[in-house]
Amino acid sequence: MSPKSKAAPAKSTAPIQLISTDFDGTLFAEFENPPVPHRLQELIAECQGAGAKWVINTGRDLSGLMEAMGRSHLTVKPDFLVLVEREIYIHEDSRYVALAEWNDLCNRTHAELFAKVRLDVPELIAWVNGRFAATIYEDIYSPFCFIAEKTADAEAIHEYLNGYCKRVPELVVVRNDVYARFSHVAFNKGTALTELARRLNVKPKNIFAAGDHLNDLPMLSTKIAHHLATNSNAIDLVKKTVREQNGFISTKHCGHGIAEGLEFFLKNGNG
Repeated sequence: MSPKSKAAPAKSTAPIQLISTDFDGTLFAEFENPPVPHRLQELIAECQGAGAKWVINTGRDLSGLMEAMGRSHLTVKPDFLVLVEREIYIHEDSRYVALAEWNDLCNRTHAELFAKVRLDVPELIAWVNGRFAATIYEDIYSPFCFIAEKTADAEAIHEYLNGYCKRVPELVVVRNDVYARFSHVAFNKGTALTELARRLNVKPKNIFAAGDHLNDLPMLSTKIAHHLATNSNAIDLVKKTVREQNGFISTKHCGHGIAEGLEFFLKNGNG
């Protein structure tokens, strides 16, 4: 499959035909052995064997995710990746190649938006530096990123940046714990998952999505995925969001909890 071609439609008739999992804190636990529980890997392998597809939907970039996946010694490989909450990659032979049509549009859209934001970056830096000891920087994904020293600081900076976003149409803040960056409202974990589902011809009723933090919220919606799951280490807002949509909240942490959630929905079908 070339990076410009459409993903092949899913052939599974099972209740779950597309699995979308966040990585850190959802699938992967840095200091556990193994970092991704064997039971979760077995369940994903069973689903793939029945024709389902699996996407790791993460805020990491490609090199960071590949390094962590390598250390995890996964026995299963994701069919797709969603990176930095917006770019789509397809597994082809032994590598992951960009879905050019989507990624090119994503890059152009962000370049146009960020050209407006850069004019205001000095103002944003001054506001943050005058109140907090946060690390501020620019990378290839956003002209303004921050890492706060503590969660309370991140929440205050996030609130200020949300106010700034009201001045710039289609600009949003994407945050995970003490880290955040800017993004275009049209590109997030939810819209990327929806695009994959469209290309695979998979309906929301056949999609499972699992996450644990703020940047996962765009995909934790029954409009996108009927089967929602989270774990004991998820933040309260994620648990509340999943609970209100009749999703599964495990008392187990990280991948152990997601394995329990996936197993629950596999047993209960579309109920």
